[in-house]
Amino acid sequence: MRLILLTLLTGLALPAQIRVIAFGAHPDDCDIGAAGVAAKFAAMGHKVKFVSVTNGDAGHQTMGGGSLAKRRRAEAMESARRLGIEYEVLDNHDGELLPTLDVRLQVIRRIRQWNADIVISPRTNDYHPDHRNTGVLLQDASYMVVVPNVASDTPPLKKNPVFLHYQDRFQKPDPFRPDIAIDISDVFDKKISALDAHQSQVYEWLPWVDGTLDQVPVNPAERMPWLRKTRARPINPAVRLALEKWYGKDRAAGVQHAEAFQLSEYGSQPDEATLRRLFPMVGK
Repeated sequence: MRLILLTLLTGLALPAQIRVIAFGAHPDDCDIGAAGVAAKFAAMGHKVKFVSVTNGDAGHQTMGGGSLAKRRRAEAMESARRLGIEYEVLDNHDGELLPTLDVRLQVIRRIRQWNADIVISPRTNDYHPDHRNTGVLLQDASYMVVVPNVASDTPPLKKNPVFLHYQDRFQKPDPFRPDIAIDISDVFDKKISALDAHQSQVYEWLPWVDGTLDQVPVNPAERMPWLRKTRARPINPAVRLALEKWYGKDRAAGVQHAEAFQLSEYGSQPDEATLRRLFPMVGK
């Protein structure tokens, strides 16, 4: 309201609303990679949407099928409520995702409908085939979003968005490169709250896979502190250098939590000034 009043009094133009869409293979993937940045964008009045390309109907040790898909969709909606964003879960089977034309068209339509400025996805090298194939789907969509005769039922974008990849730990065929890193220290608890919404995953399935299910607190009041501790990702030297580039050395030294992204070779190729405009929280 104050910004609107200031605009009316001074004639200053309102800042453009940035539109971000992030894709993950499963209903918790976007939260893991970008919930902190999403919270920052949302707090600044920009628009963020998370899209899960599968419905997550295989990601549990005792549940499965439609009942699990329904539970995971509800968890995603709760995460969205906590972050102040939108969330969509597509109805493709977990563990069976392939980069087919049909699914590529689903992705193209979502990017166009969102009129995205920024698109975020996994890279194409990852331990999980659904993650890899989500990366391939976004790679294959990154030029087609501007082609009118592809998915012609949805108007094409007039400009190609900036495509980015979440940080990962995989080294082959090439390691993750942090082209931009964002300080999320002040919203880390919000990220943890978003992850806490995905209870079937962070307290049941993922600890079971890791062999740490016996370490998950039984008392619900102890779960968020446990999640905060176990989900704190150490900032590696490459990400620390990226933080120094974007925030300055002194500020970067005090960053406790960060999310980093690699610029895709496909899509729009922004210069540093454009990236600073697209990530207005940098330096703040």
